[in-house]
Amino acid sequence: MRKFNYRLQLIDWYIIKKFLGTFFFTMAIFIAIAIVFDFSEKVDDFIEKGAPFSAIVFRYYLNFIPHYVGMLSPLLIFIAAIFFTSKMANNTEIVAILSGGVSFSRLLYPYFVTAMFLTVLSFVSNAYLIPYANKIRIEFENTYVNNKYVYKERNIHMQLDAGTYAFLESYNNSENTGYRFTLEKFDKHNLYYKLMSDRISWDSTLHGWKIYNYSIRYTDSLRETLVRGAEMDTVLKMSPADFERKDNRKETLTLSELNEYIDTQQKRGSAGIEDYIVEKYKRYAMPFSTFILVLMAVALSSRKVRGGLGAQLGVGIGSSFVYILLMQFTTTFATKGGLHPMIAVWIPNIVFGIYGLYLLRIAPK
Repeated sequence: MRKFNYRLQLIDWYIIKKFLGTFFFTMAIFIAIAIVFDFSEKVDDFIEKGAPFSAIVFRYYLNFIPHYVGMLSPLLIFIAAIFFTSKMANNTEIVAILSGGVSFSRLLYPYFVTAMFLTVLSFVSNAYLIPYANKIRIEFENTYVNNKYVYKERNIHMQLDAGTYAFLESYNNSENTGYRFTLEKFDKHNLYYKLMSDRISWDSTLHGWKIYNYSIRYTDSLRETLVRGAEMDTVLKMSPADFERKDNRKETLTLSELNEYIDTQQKRGSAGIEDYIVEKYKRYAMPFSTFILVLMAVALSSRKVRGGLGAQLGVGIGSSFVYILLMQFTTTFATKGGLHPMIAVWIPNIVFGIYGLYLLRIAPK
């Protein structure tokens, strides 16, 4: 039985350099195209709202790049692996390597070393670096591109923890002020504390709320006590962030912030957090998909075919779009149909992992 040599050889470094070089070159081309299209779409908004040039470059586009890198990475890793492997196959380099006594599993080794590097890079970026960049990018968009956000909901009910409930008749997000505020605390099923006030206002220096014209009713088994006042400071498990624009919020949370947010919302009993749970599991599943996509790419493109590079790229791009479509399909079931989010985001990896093993089995050895 031939011993597997894990030490990187000259041919391994050749494949790794080809892989990374093709990937970063392809990524640079796609990012440049994305920036051109995005600028042409938003230039009127930049001019109309007076966005400074330095802010456009350093606050928007500098943070626009990580967002699209994270979004395009799986597809471009797949395309890069297919592109340079197909080129090697058409130049009979793959045949020469296998004829020299290198097994197909050993040929895969430098691919998986590169995949490991890209997986770690992708995980760290998606978990911590890209959310930070998204915060700055989305803040810029909300200032200079999007229309000013107005919180329009009325009769807002919030569960702050297991026994604490808040009610607001309305909320003004431009002034961070809520009107007709009620706070109730329960001991099991018994109401023992009820606060009612005309309005509450966020105090950024105290990181808490000021409550105006309030009355508090304390209730126990024997008596009730009523306390009134003009103003008081308090800390609640509620902040102005709960009333901000939520369509892109999950993109701005690091993995630790995302876990904390999910935990807080679950304790509140809030509905509609499935999107955040799906996002959490996708940050683990998407980096891992690098291994599956690389396996498929090598198995698909390691043979010389009549259609040449174009046919292999076509099959590869088609397979990647099926992967993306399946991911969208399963995550929709998670958010709307009750499918567990972890199962939803891993189904595409499982399906394409099996497909990749099948391609590996029939690949020329």
